[in-house]
Amino acid sequence: MKIVTSIMWFRRDLRLEDNTALSHALKDSEKLLLLFQVNPEQFLTESLNQQAFFASLTAFQQNVNRNAHLQILYGNPQESFQKIKDTLTDWDRVYFNQDERGFGNTRDREIEKFFKEQGIVVHSYMDHHLHGAKEIKNKQGSFYKVFTPYYQQWKEKIKPTPVETPFNPKIVIKETLFPKDEQQLEELIADLPDQNSDSIGEKAAIEQLNRFLTEDLSDYETARDYPNLDKTSRLSRHLRTGELSIRTVWQELQKQKNSIAKQTFEKELCWRDFYNMIYAANPEQKEQPIQEQFRFIRWQNDQDNFSAWKKGQTGFPIVDAAMRQLNQTGWMHNRLRMIVASFLTKDLLIDWRWGERYFQQMLIDYDPASNIGGWQWAASTGTDAVPYFRIFNPTTQAKKFDPSGAFIRSYLPELRELPEKLIHEPYKMSEEDQRNYGIQLGTDYPFQIVDHKEMRKKAIYAYEASKEFARETSEL
Repeated sequence: MKIVTSIMWFRRDLRLEDNTALSHALKDSEKLLLLFQVNPEQFLTESLNQQAFFASLTAFQQNVNRNAHLQILYGNPQESFQKIKDTLTDWDRVYFNQDERGFGNTRDREIEKFFKEQGIVVHSYMDHHLHGAKEIKNKQGSFYKVFTPYYQQWKEKIKPTPVETPFNPKIVIKETLFPKDEQQLEELIADLPDQNSDSIGEKAAIEQLNRFLTEDLSDYETARDYPNLDKTSRLSRHLRTGELSIRTVWQELQKQKNSIAKQTFEKELCWRDFYNMIYAANPEQKEQPIQEQFRFIRWQNDQDNFSAWKKGQTGFPIVDAAMRQLNQTGWMHNRLRMIVASFLTKDLLIDWRWGERYFQQMLIDYDPASNIGGWQWAASTGTDAVPYFRIFNPTTQAKKFDPSGAFIRSYLPELRELPEKLIHEPYKMSEEDQRNYGIQLGTDYPFQIVDHKEMRKKAIYAYEASKEFARETSEL
């Protein structure tokens, strides 16, 4: 009798618990190869994003290898699977959790052609979101473009429950089939800086979820906007790698008493599904504004200003502190992400795609759908985006969400001694102030690189000019 040999192909689902594809693979297989395929085409140089992901992969590999074995394949996906087929001739099934958008979706469509040609049966599952991209549509059967009506339908839908995944190491192939590939991964990881192992992996993800629900959820509604309080969930990194299942998050959340804070966090989970749906519906959105009327904005794209923004040297303390937090930790508070994105696009008139790509390089919780969606929201080019004439004043935002300047001081040590009346507007310091506080503007801390009021006018003009050009073009 033929033995059923299957592959469980891990991607961004680095966990053994509550894993849909793994659950089915374990139930259906007599021999099972646990696989992670490393594709160099996805590598980013000098990337905290990449460092964080491979740190999570290493933790997952160590966890699996305690009583089983995670095979590593390195290179082009089709060539990798051909190597497996040449080695395991009885392999005829593959299980994975599908990607509904972006690079992952393109990869899946291409590799499924190969599987079909080889007679490999594909079992793929929606696992990464509470509701898939095609699951919630309007009365006309189309994708939603506005969040609120999507949310109204989303919140009424029954959410999936965690999937039991009884792990059976006895059926797992423990022989290292491709040692050279695993050695290549080891060499790659050896060149990466050490990550804090206490914050990585499936166990750490569950601990962070429990910590957030017991310690920070109760005042989430009011405290989440203040970066110095650090009261956000900090789950995005674990959801991005799949160290934590979104179903587990939802189940544990429902055990908490009803409150405005709980509803607010539920809505944040809905935004995650919404942006996944938007990316699936608009596969070109990483490179193209969704709103066609804003495809003709004449960006200034000043390289010096972009460099100052990246380094946290703009002369606007809240922007600079936020960018230094990103550069030092690979993470940025959500309120600050909105502020720095608005500043780049509206105060500097720099193309939002430049900022999106920099965040892709630096964020340890980088999720394409949410990141692109957030940037298009801030740039007023996306679906249900902030109106183009609503432009954040970075100083006003700082005074509202970091009133004492505590967050600014934590990342801008050169401004640490300034009093509250100057911490948000150091450019107002007199020469006497500069002597008293031991800081020289233009040397220790930069002057503002742009005038906010002047750039606000230029930004509005640029957007309105794009609208007018789009209108005239459409009438030709």
